[in-house]
Amino acid sequence: MNERKINNRLSNVVVGTILILMSIIFIAELNATEIVHKFSNPSFSGINQSAHYLTIDEQERTRKEKIRADAQEALEDAQREADNTTLAKFLRNLESRIYSTLAKDISESLFNYDNPATSENPIYGEIELEGNIIQWLNNGITITLTIIEMADGVEISRTTITIPVGSFGGCVVDCG
Repeated sequence: MNERKINNRLSNVVVGTILILMSIIFIAELNATEIVHKFSNPSFSGINQSAHYLTIDEQERTRKEKIRADAQEALEDAQREADNTTLAKFLRNLESRIYSTLAKDISESLFNYDNPATSENPIYGEIELEGNIIQWLNNGITITLTIIEMADGVEISRTTITIPVGSFGGCVVDCG
């Protein structure tokens, strides 16, 4: 039993020595410093803060401009698509022919050689076209064409064109 006690004591000494050595090693490794937190975001640290804000502002501005440009492009695409439908082409063609016929009828009434205008029997007319007023007067000596541009019932501009009838070689009466 003596031997057993000696072995136990020796084992205890070895285990104790190992524990002491390990404690010394761990204590030496546990040299720690204070934990210092540093913000990496310039908004919090203040380092390069103005450049950071400018970058964010630029990103927001370009994003908004892109959204606006995309919306405008979509509207223009929709408008082009609407303008190129068969119905839209038909309406443009019809409108063009109506205006052409209207212009022809007005000019024929102004230059009517079967019933020429005189100062006693002038040819006068007026039409409203898309909110604007077109007036004409042939008094046998001159033709006066007046175009009044209107917006919301208010006259914006007035253009008057006066043409001597004799200059067209169309006087059937003495033009003086």
